[in-house]
Amino acid sequence: MKNIKFISIFLLVLSFTACATSPTGRNQLMLVSPDEAIFASKEAYVKTLGPLDADGKIDNDPAVTKRVQLITGRLISQAIETHPNTRNWEWSVKVIDDPDMVNAWCMAGGKMAIYTGLLIKVKPTDDELAQVMGHEISHALANHTAEKMSVAMASQAGLSALSIVLSATGYDLGGLSMTGAELAATTAISLPNSRTAEEEADRMGIELAAKAGYNPHAAATLWKKMGKAGGNSPPEFLSTHPAPGNRQKTLRELAPQMMGYYQEQKPRPVYPL
Repeated sequence: MKNIKFISIFLLVLSFTACATSPTGRNQLMLVSPDEAIFASKEAYVKTLGPLDADGKIDNDPAVTKRVQLITGRLISQAIETHPNTRNWEWSVKVIDDPDMVNAWCMAGGKMAIYTGLLIKVKPTDDELAQVMGHEISHALANHTAEKMSVAMASQAGLSALSIVLSATGYDLGGLSMTGAELAATTAISLPNSRTAEEEADRMGIELAAKAGYNPHAAATLWKKMGKAGGNSPPEFLSTHPAPGNRQKTLRELAPQMMGYYQEQKPRPVYPL
């Protein structure tokens, strides 16, 4: 009983001593710093794309690559303007040739990828594609990768402490623990975001896209299309990006608030990718 109490206190102290604030003012658990997440993501990006590049599955359609880079470049320019600390990120976006995969992601530090399956099955307009990439970039701006890694690490810390206690009573947690390398690679792109993180990325993403010159009303139509993609088998994007309740309704209500940004008469610079 004393040991269980110790674990509870340990995890409570952990949660209070490693907090940060997201761009929307939300408290975040941050056992992993944004810089550490960026470093881990850079390594994971190379390991993820390396084998695909060797198989000729990266950026093999110049027209598609140019379209994705143009839209994403405009979004990145706005992200740097609103978050100057990202100016030194090594921004990158790659198109992965996988017609069955409906997905896109952005790691910490601006390392992005989109699968051709999303372009083929969802058939997004430029405005809708900007909503996809704006949403993904917003996950990075809000330090969601570092947050997911921190949650996993907190769980790992709890398991380690629990393992020490239970080992004295004959229990073995065995393979439940996760190494640092596995943690970085897994959380970077494959663990689902929390619904709170999704709402945050929706709100930030629609504003980012509007500032880059893309119609905010496309956010709701995108998610309507996304819900229909894949038929009876939901696309991978929805498993890693769980839909908050009333997402389309919320985005429809946000769109008029963003129209001022969209209609501004100003140059829309493109970050070179």
